[in-house]
Amino acid sequence: MKLNEISDNPGATKNRKRVGRGIGSGTGKTAGSGHKGQKARSGVSINGFEGGQMPIHRRLPKRGFTNIFRKQYVEVNLGRLQAAIDAGKLDAKKPVDSAALLGAGVISKPRDGVRILGKGELTAKKLEIHAAGASKAAIAAVEAGGGKIVLPAGDDQA
Repeated sequence: MKLNEISDNPGATKNRKRVGRGIGSGTGKTAGSGHKGQKARSGVSINGFEGGQMPIHRRLPKRGFTNIFRKQYVEVNLGRLQAAIDAGKLDAKKPVDSAALLGAGVISKPRDGVRILGKGELTAKKLEIHAAGASKAAIAAVEAGGGKIVLPAGDDQA
């Protein structure tokens, strides 16, 4: 195989339509826009317009609301923690908090805190985890290994 023999698969690329290039091209004169009318003009923007009838997005009722004070936690499973410890990215002897997880590449953004979930196997002993929240299964699994999960004071987020 030579560089000049490399080509795309047949049908993988398609030439763009050159409009307004004479009657013989098939897209000359009106360039595929038909005759007159709003759609023949430039700057046409009629998505959702229903010819003056009330559009469906205005006929249907609005439902629900968005809580602007909602907390967004980063969820980390125990299996993911164990994988980071096995890879040598996390030190099991030091407390594991959001800064340590960020440095290890387990999470990419701390957001409003880390929430520990119980999926996966945790074999590291005496692991101290500082988190914004944790599931009951995660707390049980960590305490079974002799470690503990430290949650913020007065925050029952189990």
